[in-house]
Amino acid sequence: MNVPLIEGCVDSYASCAAACRAGADRLELCANLSIGGTTPSSSLFQQVRRDYAVPVNVLIRPRFGDFLYSEPELEEMGEEIRRFRKLGASGVVIGALTPEGELDREALARLIDCARGLPVTLHRAFDMTRDPLEALEEAVRLGFRTILTSGQARSAAEGTEVLRQVFRQAAGRIDIMAGCGVNRENIVSLYEQTGIRVFHTTGRKGPVDSGMRYRRQGVSMGLPSLSEYELWRTDEEEFRACAERVHALPNS
Repeated sequence: MNVPLIEGCVDSYASCAAACRAGADRLELCANLSIGGTTPSSSLFQQVRRDYAVPVNVLIRPRFGDFLYSEPELEEMGEEIRRFRKLGASGVVIGALTPEGELDREALARLIDCARGLPVTLHRAFDMTRDPLEALEEAVRLGFRTILTSGQARSAAEGTEVLRQVFRQAAGRIDIMAGCGVNRENIVSLYEQTGIRVFHTTGRKGPVDSGMRYRRQGVSMGLPSLSEYELWRTDEEEFRACAERVHALPNS
C-alpha cells in the first residue's frame, strides 16, 4: 500500500479522456462534480470502459447534501453497486454517517456486502466525522481498502496535520488518499508533510467557455451561482503535471 498513485476524479467523457491520456492510474467516475459528485450513469461508465484500460472506481452517492441516508436511499445505493459490479467496475466509492457524526456501521456493512469483494473506498464523508482517528479504525474493521480525505479541512493543503495523524495511525493497513485542492504546486509538499503517496484530483484549472453563441440571460437551470455557459473539465496539461510529480515520488 501507499505506492505512488494518482486517481482522476472525473464526471464526463471528455474529462476521462484527458485524465487517461495524461497518465491517470485510476479513475473515480462521478456525475455532477459541481455539487460534490453523485452516481454516474451506466452509459457513461460503459463508454469509458470500452475506450480506456484504466481501472474505474464508481462513486455511489444518490444525491447532494449530507451522508445520512434513508432506507429507500440505501436500497438505491445497493442496487447501483450491484449494477456497476456486473458491468465491470474496478471498485466502488461510498460513505454513510449516523446523526452523531460517526460512520454508519450497519449501512456501510450492507453496502460493502453488495460489492461482493470489490475494493471499496470510503469517500469524504470521512471528513465530516466527529473523530477521524476513530473513523479510521472503524473503516479498517469494515474492510475498506482506501480512505479519501482532505484531513477534515477545506483542502488537503489545509488539512496536513490531520492527514499526517491519519496516515501514521493507518500504518499500512489501509491506503490514505489525499484529495480536494490537490494540484501540481502542492503534491510534493503534501507528500513531504504527511508521507502520503496516493492522490486524488480533478486536474482542473478553470472553467471552459461554452460553445453556445446565443445565451439566454436571467434563467438558471440549477444553482444560481453556477453559469450554464461555463464547463468544468479536466485539463490534460495540469493532470499530466500532477501525474509526473506523483510518479516521481519514492516508492518507499
